[in-house]
Amino acid sequence: MKITVAGATGVVGTRLSENLRQSGHQVAAASLSLGVDTITGKGLDTALAGAEVIVDVTNAASFGDRAAHEFFRASTRNLLAAAAEAGVSHYLALSVVGTPRLVESDYFRAKMVQENLIRASKRPYTILRSTQFYEFISGLIDTGADGDVFRLPPAFMKPVAAGDVAALLAELAMGAPLDDVAEIGGPEQLGIDEIARIYLAANEDERQVITDRSASYFGVELTDDALLPGAGARVATEKLSDWLYQSMGE
Repeated sequence: MKITVAGATGVVGTRLSENLRQSGHQVAAASLSLGVDTITGKGLDTALAGAEVIVDVTNAASFGDRAAHEFFRASTRNLLAAAAEAGVSHYLALSVVGTPRLVESDYFRAKMVQENLIRASKRPYTILRSTQFYEFISGLIDTGADGDVFRLPPAFMKPVAAGDVAALLAELAMGAPLDDVAEIGGPEQLGIDEIARIYLAANEDERQVITDRSASYFGVELTDDALLPGAGARVATEKLSDWLYQSMGE
């Protein structure tokens, strides 16, 4: 099977592409660094020619203002149009757990636009919403930087390894479209503030984390369960401590 991966050089895309190749599939890697621009549409026809499935793991370079909205609107429209032209039978996209509950945030509103465009296209689809990746915890912590301390909310999340998300995307890509949303989260439920303390301690960073319920997450204040997946979500296996141990050794 030929599968096109849009965003193939990103954190998830590289892992996904490798998983698919190891399973014997032909992978067309599409990303800006490889000459495929989903914003302008450049190179999409070639990347999707003969593909049965497209996996969209693209992401906006900026999370604020209107940049994310403009990215996902243009990119998703172009990918859907190219998929229709190529006769792709399954459009699989990666989204974020909590998206419908967090549309006050520019970024999550943009992700909602992406999801709605996919649904409205009438193409067979699957949307996989994931929790926060371990690989992006450092950036998450930095959003709470306030001088020499970090102010972060205690809202719960179930962070997950990008490799586990890539494995589930590969599984979904090889299956029939769900025409629905699936979810994945990690095996542990932790507060954002607690995650930060664990991460900083592992990196021997002595800066203090202050629990602040009013601290925002990408521009929106969180309820305790806003970032938690539903009861039917896939539960990944790799714990934060295991990921930290492995990442420290690299």
